[in-house]
Amino acid sequence: MTFEDDELYRDITGFAHDTPTWVQHTAEVWTEAGILLFGALFVVAWWRSRRGSHRAFAIAALAPVATGVAYVCSELLKSGFTQERPCRAVAGAVPSLVECPPTGDWSFPSNHATIAGASAVTLALVRRAVVWLTAPLALLMALSRVFVGVHYPHDVAAGLLLGALVAAVAVRLGTRPVTRLTEAMRASSAPAVRWLTGPGPAAVPATAYVTSHRRR
Repeated sequence: MTFEDDELYRDITGFAHDTPTWVQHTAEVWTEAGILLFGALFVVAWWRSRRGSHRAFAIAALAPVATGVAYVCSELLKSGFTQERPCRAVAGAVPSLVECPPTGDWSFPSNHATIAGASAVTLALVRRAVVWLTAPLALLMALSRVFVGVHYPHDVAAGLLLGALVAAVAVRLGTRPVTRLTEAMRASSAPAVRWLTGPGPAAVPATAYVTSHRRR
């Protein structure tokens, strides 16, 4: 299957070569480091959710799992489309800023963009306000894959969409059973299990409850 965006690819990679060296180096680092940043955000989301409701913890726990499911779907699609990388296939394009992946490491869809789209959506499901952070980060990560020359624009667009859709469905389907599992784990007698899930919402002290009612 082929798409007609060779010219757009040439325009973007040509522009990339005209940017200052520090911009190119930043893109080269970010295109890989973005995954690590999303991983760190998953850890923060898990830690904060340890004092949240059973459902909140379940969604935070599902976020990286759903992202992994989206990645697997992306890999399966790659095996079906077997589209060559643009850094080898597009005639007249400038050399990619990073090493072109070997033949057999197919281009469509972009795994990095899939992970970015899935991470952005699942983290926003954990805490809606962070979408203002995760969405721009996902877009920058996806665009960086074209900027450094290893993906077509349609690769990253499809990856973002695939990641967002698969991860959102995975979280929706898994929330109820994982919420029940969280409740059971928080009631466990094993300290390690209780530490992993956290104590849940802080209980209102009985003295505070009595005092508040006396004031009424």
